Amino acid sequence: MKNMSRHWSLLWLLPTLMSLTLVQAAEVNKLQPVASEQMAKIAMIVTGIVERYHYKKVPLNNALSAKVLARYLDMLDPNRSFFLQSDINSFAVYKNSLDDFLHKGKIQPAFTMFNVYRERVQERVSYALSLLKSDFDFTKNETYVFDRSKEPWLTSTKEMNENWRKRVKNDFLSLRLADKKDSDIRDTLIKRYQGLERRINQFDAEDIFQTFINAYTLSIEPHTGYMSPSTSENFDISMRLSLEGIGAVLRSDNEFTVVQSVVEGGPAELSGQIHTGDKIVGVAQGLDGKMEDIVGWRLQDVVDKIRGPKGSVVRLEVIPHGLTGAVKHKLVTIVRNQIKLEDQAARKLVIQNLEGMGKTKIGVIIIPGFYRDFRGESSGDRNFRSTTRDVERLLDELKSEGVDGIVIDLRDNGGGSLSEATSLTGLFVGRGPVVQVKDSFGKTEVERASDRTVAYAGPLAILVDSNSASASEIFAGAIQDYKRGIIIGEPTFGKGTVQTLVDLNRFSPGAGNMGKLRLTMAQFFRVNGASTQNRGVIPDIAFSFSHYSKDQRESSLDNALPWAKIAPARYKIKNDVNPKLYPRLRALSEERTKKDVGFVMLDHQRQWLKILENNKMLTLNEKQRRAISGEQEKSLKEERRQYLQSVGIKNPKPQDEEDPDSVVNEDERKAISQIQLNEAARILTDLITVTAK
Repeated sequence: MKNMSRHWSLLWLLPTLMSLTLVQAAEVNKLQPVASEQMAKIAMIVTGIVERYHYKKVPLNNALSAKVLARYLDMLDPNRSFFLQSDINSFAVYKNSLDDFLHKGKIQPAFTMFNVYRERVQERVSYALSLLKSDFDFTKNETYVFDRSKEPWLTSTKEMNENWRKRVKNDFLSLRLADKKDSDIRDTLIKRYQGLERRINQFDAEDIFQTFINAYTLSIEPHTGYMSPSTSENFDISMRLSLEGIGAVLRSDNEFTVVQSVVEGGPAELSGQIHTGDKIVGVAQGLDGKMEDIVGWRLQDVVDKIRGPKGSVVRLEVIPHGLTGAVKHKLVTIVRNQIKLEDQAARKLVIQNLEGMGKTKIGVIIIPGFYRDFRGESSGDRNFRSTTRDVERLLDELKSEGVDGIVIDLRDNGGGSLSEATSLTGLFVGRGPVVQVKDSFGKTEVERASDRTVAYAGPLAILVDSNSASASEIFAGAIQDYKRGIIIGEPTFGKGTVQTLVDLNRFSPGAGNMGKLRLTMAQFFRVNGASTQNRGVIPDIAFSFSHYSKDQRESSLDNALPWAKIAPARYKIKNDVNPKLYPRLRALSEERTKKDVGFVMLDHQRQWLKILENNKMLTLNEKQRRAISGEQEKSLKEERRQYLQSVGIKNPKPQDEEDPDSVVNEDERKAISQIQLNEAARILTDLITVTAK
């Protein structure tokens, strides 16, 4: 997330609540959008609630007004490809007055700026279409800056035309490199650019108002946002629909739809071909439906295309993460399905007979999320499912199998029920405080594990990564603070805030549907007093990768709350692990991973992605473009093949398999996931060994 403003762009509007059940597109208002009296009421209510109840007290004054203006313009034009500097100069009149407008419910400036934006889009589309009437020379040595989010605003129509000439040329070349025919490319780009203009013309007053209010909320903190009446209604409806998806959370990044995360046990994850950071550029229905180019589409429209009845087929055209200039796109076929509780439930496995482990037997419990079947519980079902109940059962099974230690795998666990994180901690530390929650008025409450019974008292390790968030961080942080177990892996995501959904109708009964506000009202603090916010949980033993990307963490979000510390809770440290042993454990792990084929492969992948992340420019020379990543990609694929063969997979499939019906072998998917898990088992084995000496 290099720039949060991109994800809230008006062109590709991101719903306030990122969820697998995303909202549908708003009704089209073909009339000139104008502000309503109800919007004035909503603006005053939202600003009043945020100023009074938000965890971060930020007055709506001239200083914030300037930030709101900058944010709104970034949301309209995140890549600085439409507005001219002269437009920005004309909007400067609002720099110190948007606070006054919002307090009074006067929001016409938002519509004034949007109307200029729409004119600029129409101008650019007209110019782009004119360029497609001529051929491009792909032998010339010139470059295109595809990420202009931090570049200066262009100062003239001449500069803007030159930027768009290169943009259209790059769009054409990218499709040519994906083995598209020139005639088909022209048709695709004509539809893409015309679709861009059509979608901008479809934005109604609610869309504009929602974006403007979110420019205000996001200028304070990234997890607070407003849902307009229609967005709120569509969200509620979508929660009840019998439509299913692919099990992926999506976000907008400029003109692309990007995979934010994949859900454990979902169709995307099981395919082995959809990964965090991948760009979805095309969607087709069924096994033989026509592939639709979805570059530049609003996120809601993309989601509507991807979702469908359970058991139906959707085909996706995907650019793998980091490979914007890739020669070929991947074609992935997925059967839509419901994400069942059983698919996300905790499960176990046993690791043994690895080199260096001797006869040590390590149990593993994989926890995809912190879940609780509240419906089953409320109906009186004594066997209702929950993370704590399932893990307790798995612990008993592993103990009966004679394991010497247990690894809890929290990778890609984005959180869930706070009560489950609390009760799960109790299985390992017994009764005591687990997390502190400080509200917007400064009051702190302590969430405690109430069960006295410790379900497992043996050697323990927690495996985390950058996608371990919220409830995962609460659990891992508590285990670390109690010195109950060792934390292994990567720094976690760093989301330590609490949100609540506020129905705005309660503030003005009888005024009609006013939408909802997602409000950050509290912050989590560990029992040692440190927040998980922004920094996350730092592993005791961090894997020695060359590069840990920060782009997918809380700290990369604009206006993310800073790390903080309060007084610690009263708790009794278990001292089941000795931090003085950690340097020895790190040295042993680093020595192994430097030689491990799997870790070398992962490290090289991250080094290559780091290079790609820092590159904001592409050559428009076709020969150079084809060669620029060819050798590196070939090398990475060969390392992958060698690793898979080293773990017994004789004929691994190439990652760029063109067969649209192909899926990565389940054994291959598990083998890649097992690399870090095996090392965690070895580290826990080391801990058991050195502790016994």
